[in-house]
Amino acid sequence: MTTTASHLPDILKRHDAQLLKDWVKEQLSVSRPEVTSESTLREHAHRFLGLLRDAVQSGDLSDVTGSAWAGVREMLDELSHARAASGSTPSETATFVLSLKQPLFARLRQEVGRDADALADEVWRVTLLLDKLALYTTEVYLKGREELIHRQQYEMLELSTPVVQLWDGVLALPLIGTLDSARTQVVMESLLHRIVETGAAIAIIDITGVPTVDTLVAQHLLKTVAAARLMGADCIISGIRPQIAQTIVHLGVELSSVITKATLADAFKIALQKTGATIGKGAGH
Repeated sequence: MTTTASHLPDILKRHDAQLLKDWVKEQLSVSRPEVTSESTLREHAHRFLGLLRDAVQSGDLSDVTGSAWAGVREMLDELSHARAASGSTPSETATFVLSLKQPLFARLRQEVGRDADALADEVWRVTLLLDKLALYTTEVYLKGREELIHRQQYEMLELSTPVVQLWDGVLALPLIGTLDSARTQVVMESLLHRIVETGAAIAIIDITGVPTVDTLVAQHLLKTVAAARLMGADCIISGIRPQIAQTIVHLGVELSSVITKATLADAFKIALQKTGATIGKGAGH
Protein backbone atom coordinates (compact mmCIF):
# COMPACT_ATOMS: atom_id res chain seq x y z
CA MET A 1 0.00 0.00 0.00
CA THR A 2 1.19 3.53 -0.65
CA THR A 3 1.41 6.37 1.81
CA THR A 4 -1.58 8.17 0.20
CA ALA A 5 -3.90 5.49 1.65
CA SER A 6 -2.61 5.99 5.19
CA HIS A 7 -3.40 8.46 7.94
CA LEU A 8 0.15 8.16 9.25
CA PRO A 9 1.61 11.18 7.40
CA ASP A 10 -1.09 13.45 8.75
CA ILE A 11 -0.78 12.08 12.29
CA LEU A 12 2.99 12.57 12.34
CA LYS A 13 2.56 16.13 11.10
CA ARG A 14 -0.25 17.27 13.41
CA HIS A 15 0.71 15.43 16.61
CA ASP A 16 4.49 15.68 16.46
CA ALA A 17 4.98 17.23 19.93
CA GLN A 18 2.63 14.83 21.75
CA LEU A 19 4.04 11.80 19.96
CA LEU A 20 7.53 12.85 20.99
CA LYS A 21 6.49 13.26 24.61
CA ASP A 22 4.66 9.91 24.76
CA TRP A 23 7.41 8.07 22.89
CA VAL A 24 10.20 9.33 25.16
CA LYS A 25 8.10 8.33 28.17
CA GLU A 26 7.63 4.87 26.66
CA GLN A 27 11.36 4.49 26.02
CA LEU A 28 12.28 5.60 29.54
CA SER A 29 10.05 2.88 30.95
CA VAL A 30 12.00 0.11 29.20
CA SER A 31 15.53 1.51 28.78
CA ARG A 32 18.50 1.38 31.13
CA PRO A 33 19.61 4.88 32.20
CA GLU A 34 23.24 3.77 32.41
CA VAL A 35 23.15 2.91 28.70
CA THR A 36 21.25 5.91 27.29
CA SER A 37 20.39 9.15 29.10
CA GLU A 38 17.00 10.85 28.89
CA SER A 39 18.47 13.82 27.00
CA THR A 40 20.03 11.50 24.43
CA LEU A 41 16.79 9.56 24.04
CA ARG A 42 14.87 12.77 23.52
CA GLU A 43 17.39 14.04 20.96
CA HIS A 44 17.33 10.77 19.00
CA ALA A 45 13.54 10.54 19.14
CA HIS A 46 13.08 14.11 17.93
CA ARG A 47 15.44 13.56 15.01
CA PHE A 48 13.89 10.23 14.07
CA LEU A 49 10.33 11.57 14.09
CA GLY A 50 11.34 14.39 11.76
CA LEU A 51 13.00 12.00 9.34
CA LEU A 52 10.10 9.56 9.57
CA ARG A 53 7.59 12.33 8.87
CA ASP A 54 9.52 13.35 5.76
CA ALA A 55 9.84 9.76 4.56
CA VAL A 56 6.16 8.82 4.86
CA GLN A 57 5.15 11.95 2.96
CA SER A 58 6.89 10.80 -0.21
CA GLY A 59 7.91 7.20 0.39
CA ASP A 60 6.20 3.84 0.20
CA LEU A 61 5.35 2.49 3.66
CA SER A 62 5.86 -1.05 2.43
CA ASP A 63 9.41 -0.48 1.16
CA VAL A 64 11.93 1.12 3.51
CA THR A 65 14.80 0.47 1.09
CA GLY A 66 13.76 3.28 -1.25
CA SER A 67 15.52 6.62 -1.65
CA ALA A 68 12.82 8.39 0.39
CA TRP A 69 13.95 6.40 3.43
CA ALA A 70 17.67 7.13 3.05
CA GLY A 71 17.69 9.67 5.88
CA VAL A 72 15.87 7.28 8.23
CA ARG A 73 18.29 4.46 7.43
CA GLU A 74 21.31 6.72 7.89
CA MET A 75 20.07 7.85 11.29
CA LEU A 76 19.41 4.25 12.36
CA ASP A 77 22.89 3.29 11.11
CA GLU A 78 24.46 5.87 13.41
CA LEU A 79 22.27 4.94 16.36
CA SER A 80 22.80 1.17 15.98
CA HIS A 81 26.59 1.48 15.65
CA ALA A 82 26.73 3.80 18.66
CA ARG A 83 24.64 1.44 20.78
CA ALA A 84 26.67 -1.55 19.69
CA ALA A 85 29.81 0.25 20.89
CA SER A 86 28.20 1.39 24.16
CA GLY A 87 27.11 -2.07 25.27
CA SER A 88 23.40 -2.03 24.44
CA THR A 89 21.81 -5.33 23.44
CA PRO A 90 20.20 -5.96 20.02
CA SER A 91 16.75 -5.99 21.64
CA GLU A 92 17.41 -2.68 23.42
CA THR A 93 18.47 -1.16 20.11
CA ALA A 94 15.40 -2.47 18.27
CA THR A 95 13.17 -1.23 21.11
CA PHE A 96 14.05 2.33 20.13
CA VAL A 97 11.82 1.85 17.07
CA LEU A 98 9.35 -0.66 18.48
CA SER A 99 8.45 1.56 21.45
CA LEU A 100 6.94 4.04 18.99
CA LYS A 101 4.07 1.62 18.34
CA GLN A 102 2.14 2.41 21.50
CA PRO A 103 2.00 6.22 20.97
CA LEU A 104 1.12 5.77 17.28
CA PHE A 105 -1.57 3.18 17.96
CA ALA A 106 -3.15 5.51 20.52
CA ARG A 107 -3.31 8.29 17.94
CA LEU A 108 -4.69 5.95 15.29
CA ARG A 109 -7.51 4.91 17.59
CA GLN A 110 -8.42 8.57 18.11
CA GLU A 111 -8.33 9.29 14.36
CA VAL A 112 -10.03 6.23 12.85
CA GLY A 113 -11.26 4.26 15.85
CA ARG A 114 -14.89 4.41 14.72
CA ASP A 115 -14.05 2.48 11.56
CA ALA A 116 -12.84 -0.95 12.70
CA ASP A 117 -11.67 -2.01 9.25
CA ALA A 118 -9.77 1.21 8.65
CA LEU A 119 -8.18 0.99 12.11
CA ALA A 120 -7.09 -2.60 11.48
CA ASP A 121 -5.54 -1.60 8.14
CA GLU A 122 -3.68 1.34 9.70
CA VAL A 123 -2.40 -0.70 12.63
CA TRP A 124 -1.18 -3.37 10.23
CA ARG A 125 0.63 -0.83 8.03
CA VAL A 126 2.33 0.82 10.99
CA THR A 127 3.23 -2.54 12.53
CA LEU A 128 4.89 -3.74 9.32
CA LEU A 129 6.72 -0.44 8.90
CA LEU A 130 8.13 -0.27 12.42
CA ASP A 131 8.99 -3.98 12.43
CA LYS A 132 11.02 -3.54 9.24
CA LEU A 133 12.86 -0.56 10.70
CA ALA A 134 13.48 -2.45 13.95
CA LEU A 135 14.89 -5.41 12.00
CA TYR A 136 17.10 -2.98 10.12
CA THR A 137 18.54 -1.67 13.39
CA THR A 138 19.26 -5.24 14.49
CA GLU A 139 21.10 -6.04 11.26
CA VAL A 140 23.19 -2.88 11.51
CA TYR A 141 23.82 -3.52 15.21
CA LEU A 142 25.14 -7.03 14.51
CA LYS A 143 27.40 -5.75 11.73
CA GLY A 144 28.68 -3.07 14.09
CA ARG A 145 29.41 -5.65 16.79
CA GLU A 146 31.23 -7.84 14.30
CA GLU A 147 33.37 -4.90 13.18
CA LEU A 148 34.11 -4.01 16.81
CA ILE A 149 35.07 -7.59 17.65
CA HIS A 150 37.32 -7.87 14.58
CA ARG A 151 38.98 -4.57 15.46
CA GLN A 152 39.56 -5.68 19.05
CA GLN A 153 40.93 -9.02 17.87
CA TYR A 154 43.35 -7.23 15.56
CA GLU A 155 44.45 -4.93 18.39
CA MET A 156 44.99 -7.96 20.63
CA LEU A 157 47.06 -9.61 17.90
CA GLU A 158 49.19 -6.49 17.69
CA LEU A 159 49.68 -6.48 21.45
CA SER A 160 50.56 -10.18 21.41
CA THR A 161 53.31 -9.68 18.84
CA PRO A 162 55.67 -7.06 20.30
CA VAL A 163 58.88 -6.36 18.37
CA VAL A 164 61.68 -5.64 20.85
CA GLN A 165 64.98 -3.94 20.05
CA LEU A 166 67.65 -6.06 21.80
CA TRP A 167 70.64 -4.17 20.47
CA ASP A 168 71.54 -1.55 17.95
CA GLY A 169 70.50 -3.14 14.67
CA VAL A 170 69.02 -6.25 16.32
CA LEU A 171 65.29 -6.87 16.77
CA ALA A 172 63.52 -9.75 18.50
CA LEU A 173 60.01 -10.98 17.80
CA PRO A 174 58.86 -13.47 20.47
CA LEU A 175 55.88 -15.50 19.28
CA ILE A 176 53.47 -17.14 21.73
CA GLY A 177 50.50 -19.27 20.76
CA THR A 178 49.15 -20.44 17.43
CA LEU A 179 50.47 -18.84 14.27
CA ASP A 180 47.68 -18.70 11.69
CA SER A 181 47.29 -16.66 8.49
CA ALA A 182 45.66 -13.66 10.17
CA ARG A 183 48.27 -13.47 12.90
CA THR A 184 51.09 -13.97 10.39
CA GLN A 185 49.93 -10.86 8.57
CA VAL A 186 50.02 -8.85 11.79
CA VAL A 187 53.43 -10.32 12.71
CA MET A 188 54.82 -9.45 9.30
CA GLU A 189 53.46 -5.90 9.37
CA SER A 190 54.77 -5.27 12.89
CA LEU A 191 58.23 -6.61 12.07
CA LEU A 192 58.55 -4.74 8.79
CA HIS A 193 57.47 -1.46 10.37
CA ARG A 194 60.06 -1.84 13.13
CA ILE A 195 62.76 -2.70 10.60
CA VAL A 196 61.99 0.53 8.76
CA GLU A 197 61.85 2.55 12.00
CA THR A 198 65.12 1.22 13.44
CA GLY A 199 67.08 0.31 10.33
CA ALA A 200 67.78 -3.08 11.93
CA ALA A 201 69.91 -5.59 10.00
CA ILE A 202 69.02 -8.64 12.08
CA ALA A 203 65.63 -9.90 13.26
CA ILE A 204 65.34 -12.83 15.67
CA ILE A 205 62.03 -14.69 15.46
CA ASP A 206 61.67 -16.72 18.64
CA ILE A 207 59.13 -19.56 18.48
CA THR A 208 59.75 -20.97 21.96
CA GLY A 209 56.14 -20.16 22.85
CA VAL A 210 54.65 -21.71 19.71
CA PRO A 211 53.19 -25.08 20.84
CA THR A 212 53.31 -26.87 17.48
CA VAL A 213 54.85 -26.31 14.09
CA ASP A 214 53.12 -27.81 11.06
CA THR A 215 53.55 -27.18 7.36
CA LEU A 216 51.32 -24.09 7.47
CA VAL A 217 53.18 -22.54 10.42
CA ALA A 218 56.53 -23.23 8.72
CA GLN A 219 55.30 -21.57 5.55
CA HIS A 220 54.15 -18.56 7.53
CA LEU A 221 57.60 -18.29 9.11
CA LEU A 222 59.29 -18.50 5.71
CA LYS A 223 57.01 -15.76 4.34
CA THR A 224 57.94 -13.51 7.24
CA VAL A 225 61.65 -14.22 6.70
CA ALA A 226 61.33 -13.48 2.98
CA ALA A 227 59.51 -10.21 3.63
CA ALA A 228 62.17 -9.11 6.13
CA ARG A 229 64.92 -9.89 3.62
CA LEU A 230 63.20 -7.70 1.05
CA MET A 231 63.46 -4.90 3.61
CA GLY A 232 67.20 -5.56 4.02
CA ALA A 233 67.17 -7.56 7.26
CA ASP A 234 68.35 -11.14 7.84
CA CYS A 235 66.32 -13.39 10.14
CA ILE A 236 67.33 -15.94 12.74
CA ILE A 237 64.74 -18.38 14.06
CA SER A 238 65.25 -19.41 17.67
CA GLY A 239 63.37 -21.77 19.96
CA ILE A 240 63.83 -24.85 17.76
CA ARG A 241 63.14 -27.65 20.24
CA PRO A 242 63.97 -31.32 19.43
CA GLN A 243 60.35 -32.24 18.70
CA ILE A 244 59.93 -29.20 16.45
CA ALA A 245 63.15 -30.08 14.59
CA GLN A 246 61.88 -33.62 14.05
CA THR A 247 58.51 -32.31 12.83
CA ILE A 248 60.13 -29.92 10.36
CA VAL A 249 62.34 -32.70 8.97
CA HIS A 250 59.37 -35.06 8.77
CA LEU A 251 57.29 -32.48 6.93
CA GLY A 252 60.09 -31.86 4.48
CA VAL A 253 60.07 -28.11 5.09
CA GLU A 254 63.21 -26.46 3.72
CA LEU A 255 64.78 -24.13 6.30
CA SER A 256 68.39 -24.51 5.21
CA SER A 257 68.53 -20.90 4.03
CA VAL A 258 67.58 -19.65 7.50
CA ILE A 259 69.82 -19.68 10.56
CA THR A 260 68.10 -21.59 13.37
CA LYS A 261 69.08 -21.83 17.03
CA ALA A 262 67.77 -23.69 20.04
CA THR A 263 67.56 -20.66 22.33
CA LEU A 264 67.12 -16.91 22.08
CA ALA A 265 70.47 -16.43 23.80
CA ASP A 266 72.25 -18.45 21.10
CA ALA A 267 70.47 -16.48 18.39
CA PHE A 268 71.45 -13.21 20.07
CA LYS A 269 75.12 -14.24 20.06
CA ILE A 270 74.96 -14.92 16.34
CA ALA A 271 73.22 -11.60 15.77
CA LEU A 272 75.95 -9.72 17.65
CA GLN A 273 78.63 -11.47 15.62
CA LYS A 274 76.91 -10.49 12.39
CA THR A 275 76.69 -6.85 13.46
CA GLY A 276 80.32 -6.85 14.64
CA ALA A 277 79.39 -6.13 18.26
CA THR A 278 81.10 -7.87 21.19
CA ILE A 279 80.20 -8.25 24.84
CA GLY A 280 82.94 -8.90 27.35
CA LYS A 281 83.05 -9.45 31.08
CA GLY A 282 83.97 -6.47 33.15
CA ALA A 283 87.09 -6.34 35.33
CA GLY A 284 86.75 -8.35 38.49
CA HIS A 285 84.71 -11.13 36.82
